[in-house]
Amino acid sequence: MNDEQKSWRLGGHEFSSRLILGTGKFSDAATMIKAIEASGTELVTVALRRFNREKPGDDLCAPLAKLKNIRLMPNTSGAMNAKEAVRAAQLGRELSGSPFVKVEIHPNPHHLMPDAIETYLAAKELAADGFIVLPYIPADPVLAKKLEDAGCAAVMPLGSAIGSGGGLSTADMIRLIIRDSNIPVIVDAGLRAPSEAARAMEMGCAAVLVNSAIAAAGDPVAMARAFALGVETGYAARQAGLMPKSDMAVTTSPLTSFLR
Repeated sequence: MNDEQKSWRLGGHEFSSRLILGTGKFSDAATMIKAIEASGTELVTVALRRFNREKPGDDLCAPLAKLKNIRLMPNTSGAMNAKEAVRAAQLGRELSGSPFVKVEIHPNPHHLMPDAIETYLAAKELAADGFIVLPYIPADPVLAKKLEDAGCAAVMPLGSAIGSGGGLSTADMIRLIIRDSNIPVIVDAGLRAPSEAARAMEMGCAAVLVNSAIAAAGDPVAMARAFALGVETGYAARQAGLMPKSDMAVTTSPLTSFLR
């Protein structure tokens, strides 16, 4: 597989890594930086509250900006509605200089499910304002298509609830989204193991976004590398072409007459 086949495009920008990292939950900034480097990612998402120039110890923008070949994607986590998300996105672009934004609106702290209506309203406005918009959404094929029509650069359906480690519980719906989508589909939230990242890639996802599974691992740096390998393996398997399924056993060696 050559480099051209491995690369993919997002809002006019080319990436070689298909693993996107979140930056929350790490025990410290040094561990986060090492995990990012081990993962080989080229795109990381950062909450607006972590852009804190007045408190360098709580500012992730500065250390992340020092990393080579890393693009920042501010997210709107904490926004309760579309109006707040748009404002957060505008502040994030001003502080980071990045056109990327992850639209994340989950007003209920008990389940953290994305608000489909407010997400659509915010994403539509931000796309019209020139942002490269990646909305975090329920695994809803109808919503995904509407967001594509609204100008989003990708859609990011959840695999399961944020931080749950529930894996790809929405796999059937994600397959429908992939089937009908003309923009990249990126699984975001719920993955626990690199094998699940590989499965997402085998299904046809363009990339996966991982945070808790790496940050909460016993060894985040080693887990970051493991996820990188899982993504690479799953994509390579998809490119190679998985064998068809059968409801019946199929012989691998022909029966020969000497057995009779």
